Amino acid sequence: MQRKTKFRMSTPNLSRRHMLMAGAAAPFAAMSGKVAHAKAEQIPISTTDYRRFRLGDFEVTTLLAGMRTVPDPQTIFGMNVGAEEFNAASQMANIPSNAAQFFFTPTLVNTGVELVLFDTGLNPAGIIGAIGAAGYAPDQVDVVVITHMHGDHIGGLMGDGSATFPNARYVTGAVEFDHWAAAGNERFDQKVAPLAEQMSMINAGDVVVPGIEAVAAFGHTPGHMTYRLDSGGKSLLIAADFANHYVWSLAYPDWEVKFDMDKAGAAATRRSLLSMMAAEKMPFIGYHMPFPALGYVEERDGGFHYVPHSYQLLMG
Repeated sequence: MQRKTKFRMSTPNLSRRHMLMAGAAAPFAAMSGKVAHAKAEQIPISTTDYRRFRLGDFEVTTLLAGMRTVPDPQTIFGMNVGAEEFNAASQMANIPSNAAQFFFTPTLVNTGVELVLFDTGLNPAGIIGAIGAAGYAPDQVDVVVITHMHGDHIGGLMGDGSATFPNARYVTGAVEFDHWAAAGNERFDQKVAPLAEQMSMINAGDVVVPGIEAVAAFGHTPGHMTYRLDSGGKSLLIAADFANHYVWSLAYPDWEVKFDMDKAGAAATRRSLLSMMAAEKMPFIGYHMPFPALGYVEERDGGFHYVPHSYQLLMG
């Protein structure tokens, strides 16, 4: 006769503390039918307003003065390629092809002697807020450098008839100023013309302050300038709008961009600057690059690739 084996359910070895905790929770569970949890409200999407690092003896701070989502990006980028090629490039980079995120990133450079601001964003409120978040005030800015005179770079210069940076002198490219002064542009007339007497007009190779040199980057606009920073054996390019997107115009420098006034000239400038930065392993700040707008360029398969900054410039 086969012997039957009896199985017995075992219970976990609960400590007295566990039993007491379970007993305390029981009334609340009974009241609600389930264990109650506090509901955490969702927080809107946001990012930091500034990023600060050192470049030799310079303190460099990128400022997020605004963001904007733009639909149908192929109406702006890759205008000379088909939709299939544009979509394939977007998919390869793991970004949507039906919308783009724009960032507007002025830069502050504290040389230890002067506080220099490059570009001013879309409006006074944006740049004042960004500068304040970074621990400065508009009246501390000594020099305002305008890389070119599209509205998203000069928009913060003036508000309500008064200068946003009351103690600053202004620097811009002579070719750029002359073009817009003759163009009958309303934005220029409102934002730049009232400050003309306080502006110094410079050319490529001229020095803004010691360690900051103008570099011609014509094409995006007739007198578009970038600026090379050199301090303590380290270099960086404040590159403004030589490339307006880290994939669609940096990785594909020959793709036409709506806002490039001389499209062939802009493409030639992109290739020249990208080759230089890749060869020198020089970091750059791109005005519309993903914030904090700081990165490097690598040559890959005969083209270029954007490498975001990680911690290279945070190590002194």
